[in-house]
Amino acid sequence: MAGESKDDCLFCKIVEGHVPATIVRETETTVAFRDINPQAPTHVLVIPKAHYKDAAALAAADPALAADVLREAQAVADEDKLESYRIVFNTGAGAGQTVFHTHAHVLGGRGMQWPPG
Repeated sequence: MAGESKDDCLFCKIVEGHVPATIVRETETTVAFRDINPQAPTHVLVIPKAHYKDAAALAAADPALAADVLREAQAVADEDKLESYRIVFNTGAGAGQTVFHTHAHVLGGRGMQWPPG
């Protein structure tokens, strides 16, 4: 929900280890895990460990952490040996955001169409 607090946040619970996830990478500031409803052969979510409701809020509050998320998205693509891939940040319910904790979708391993959606 748009009003989701850190205490109610699914992704915060994954960071804390209270909800299981298939974690593929973890750094001091980020966690990357496989999407439970993959839309491509590679579909990994990269999240900051700190709770920000969306990419815009993260970028405004902590640009260095936003850079960490993007750096880890590249690391995921490198580990999956993706020559090309898409990074998607949905911001707001109208754009398809369903968990209100910043997350980058790393999608690859198949052709991508434009425009998406």
